[in-house]
Amino acid sequence: MLGEFMLGLLNIIFLDLVLAGDNAIVIGLAARNLHPATQKKAIVLGTAGAVVLRIAATLLVVWLLEIPWLRLAGGMLLLWIAYKLLTDGGGPAEVKAGDSIGSAVRTIIVADAAMGLDNVIAIAGAARHNTVLVALGLLISVPIVVWGSTLFIRLLSNFPWIIYAGAAVLGYTAAGMIAEEREMESFFASHPLLRALFYGLVITVILAAGYRKRRSGSSDEGQEKAAG
Repeated sequence: MLGEFMLGLLNIIFLDLVLAGDNAIVIGLAARNLHPATQKKAIVLGTAGAVVLRIAATLLVVWLLEIPWLRLAGGMLLLWIAYKLLTDGGGPAEVKAGDSIGSAVRTIIVADAAMGLDNVIAIAGAARHNTVLVALGLLISVPIVVWGSTLFIRLLSNFPWIIYAGAAVLGYTAAGMIAEEREMESFFASHPLLRALFYGLVITVILAAGYRKRRSGSSDEGQEKAAG
């Protein structure tokens, strides 16, 4: 009995860590404009809130899957989050710590809720509705997700182009959620070429829209400086 429990726990931890790469990117992007002294706090609070929400979602996964168009709604929300994260600005922002932490925490929780459906389904299946396994598995994986997001922030400060790679990953995830919506899954399954083109189109649109917005913002800022 204990051996079966431990095997299930290890399976859940493995699944969550495999599927947590996108979430770590979101956490890093959401906190990238904060002062280093407040980044850690925002990451810990946001991740804790996201884990609590995911545990609750996992326990309700059977009911959630009965809601039509759930994956489509989550995918669309994730696309909007990817666009907002891409166009928030490149450098550190001078903002009040309280407001910054609150905004980052909210972004982390909302993004994780939108991206975590695949995690929820996988973990619920592995746990076989054992609530103890669900809670322990997610709680154990938290430190690793936090470490991953902190590392991403450090890389982003040295390689700003990574933000586009992060947005592309989010776009890919959103496209997958939309394509796997029950009302659309059979169509995309029978047309693999269209599925691949759809993924490419979503990623291209997100990157192009974000790039255009960032260039427009930089141009407006330059004109304001020249006028001043």
